[in-house]
Amino acid sequence: MKKLYYTSNIFLLLVLVLGSCKKSETTKATETKAHKTIEYNKPKSSVSYHFENTKEWLKTNEADSSKLDIVYALNRTDKANFAKMDSVVIPSDFSGDLPYYLPFPFHVSALGEVSKIIIFSYPTQTFAAYENGELVYTGPTNMGRKKDQTPTGLFFTNWKAEKTTSTFNDEWDLKWNFNIDNKLGVGFHQYELPGYPASHSCLRLLEKDAKYLYKFADEWILKDKENVKVKGTPVVVFGKYDFDGSKPWLKLATNPKALNISEAEIATQVKPFIQTILENQKVRETEKQTAAL
Repeated sequence: MKKLYYTSNIFLLLVLVLGSCKKSETTKATETKAHKTIEYNKPKSSVSYHFENTKEWLKTNEADSSKLDIVYALNRTDKANFAKMDSVVIPSDFSGDLPYYLPFPFHVSALGEVSKIIIFSYPTQTFAAYENGELVYTGPTNMGRKKDQTPTGLFFTNWKAEKTTSTFNDEWDLKWNFNIDNKLGVGFHQYELPGYPASHSCLRLLEKDAKYLYKFADEWILKDKENVKVKGTPVVVFGKYDFDGSKPWLKLATNPKALNISEAEIATQVKPFIQTILENQKVRETEKQTAAL
């Protein structure tokens, strides 16, 4: 009877171990699945663009929030400034999700190992947030004006504040502010979008987008008052804006793909920074593991 008892227990142990392994594999598969391409609703027809009188368009569409979100983003503006424009760029089909109307690619293989990154395109005045190479969020921005251009290159998010005061003018209240260059005082935050680069080097956003990035990005971890232990989320700002030309998105009326940013271009822009980004990411992961012990 003892032998049978031990045999039964060994069999039960094997079942539990195998079951545990299978559960672990399922969990891993679920985690992997989370990094697969996000499915966005594609427009029902091929999208083209045209110009319309703003006031006339608003008469029949101002109650449609989904359409408004798309046209604000297309014209790189907000509600108040959109209404002031004489004419605006309008798509022929509004049935798709916002990412289909903005230039960033949905997938970037070169970012596959990067857990989180935010990318700003100066030429197109748009931004995108990626997780492991998959586009998770995108929207319009108004960056630095010709006199005070936004610096380009690699940055990391530092400190954040739901509301702070501009270093250029103490009468300017900046909501959902996330600093990316502490010495220069550059950051991304909510502020009015007139529909062209108009800031004093910061990256202006719609309020809903500023809130999203405020939660999406990580703050730095300080070693002491003067030294950084772990940097925040990587931010890459790239390209040049033609300040003397017409607004780039107006080209969409003649060429719907005029502003498209290819996966290869993003890969080229981030290539010089990948090693630094992954090194900081490793330090952050180690710090999290240490803090959890």
